[in-house]
Amino acid sequence: MITSSTYVEDLVRDYPQTVTVMMKYGVICIQCGEPIWGTVGEALERKNITNAAEVLSALNQSINQSVSAIK
Repeated sequence: MITSSTYVEDLVRDYPQTVTVMMKYGVICIQCGEPIWGTVGEALERKNITNAAEVLSALNQSINQSVSAIK
């Protein structure tokens, strides 16, 4: 499960499909632009994103859909 304390570099390495979700919300990440370090929560704060729960839900949904597609 992706949380606000998940490290961005771990997120995009382990779940590359989340890059499109991050881009949708305007968060630049390792594979889609200049690298950022730190947690997902910190990245959202830097972008002044106040709907963190929505972003986290979308990220988790993207990894769940990928797992379902494999089954």
